[in-house]
Amino acid sequence: MIEIRGLTRLFGLRAALDNVTLAVEPGDMYGLIGPNGAGKTTLIRILATVLKASSGAASVDGKDVRAHSASVRRVIGYMPDFFGVYEELRVRHYLEFFASAYGLEGQKRRAAVEGVLQLTDMAERREAAIATLSRGMQQRLGLARVLLHDPKVLLLDEPASGLDPRARIEIRALLKELRRMGKTILISSHILADLADLCNKIALIEQGKVIYAGGVKEAMAQVASEDTWLVEVFEEPERARTALEKQPFVASVAAEDERLRVKVREGGGNAIATALVAEGLRLRSMSMADVTLEDAFLKLTGGGRA
Repeated sequence: MIEIRGLTRLFGLRAALDNVTLAVEPGDMYGLIGPNGAGKTTLIRILATVLKASSGAASVDGKDVRAHSASVRRVIGYMPDFFGVYEELRVRHYLEFFASAYGLEGQKRRAAVEGVLQLTDMAERREAAIATLSRGMQQRLGLARVLLHDPKVLLLDEPASGLDPRARIEIRALLKELRRMGKTILISSHILADLADLCNKIALIEQGKVIYAGGVKEAMAQVASEDTWLVEVFEEPERARTALEKQPFVASVAAEDERLRVKVREGGGNAIATALVAEGLRLRSMSMADVTLEDAFLKLTGGGRA
């Protein structure tokens, strides 16, 4: 559905994208992960035909984004991180305006507007002035707008940016529903937990280069190990922490709620309980720590931050 081959974008002497190659299959929810300035927005803007690559090629639904930009725009819905809205308009009028811009008229336009209002749970706000909408509601309105022409592919740049936790949950639920409807979605975000919950594939981007591209589970497997444990004692967690920090098999100890997150050197996990008992401490629980998408990002990018 999306093919990217050797894509490079230069701004002066700086490469915002450096020989990027990716493939997004139909029905994928594909996440772009990387720190600020990694090139995520640049990549999405090139696919949306609003920015030209310096070299390389990209296609959407078999159409080259440079040679056939008009055809590409008919099959994509592009939602940038920050988008302007006409605050003086009401929600319904705003959507009708854009439906007309997409070439929808008469009954088709009314049906499209009603359909996206229902899908995004905005039907009860159809007569509300856009200026009165919360940030979360405006994000939903932005999604409703790009869905009017029923695009095959959605290009979403930080759709949960600036939202409160409740609004983020609602946006995630909407994105899951769009994937169930068969949309192919390319989404960027610095909120790694959101992408772990949403995406089946990810690309980790650092300084314009793709460090990893593939399945989320496969990324976790690459960094999974038995070297991190969650340990809880019955009493004196600080004494337990001090006792473990002086052990030669322990690389680091960090407090995590009521437990200690203990990173050990190879084979050291079996010695944790013995060391605590030797200090007169009683072990309440001990388990291997789950690998998170943040763990995968930090390890695969050598410690970079999203």
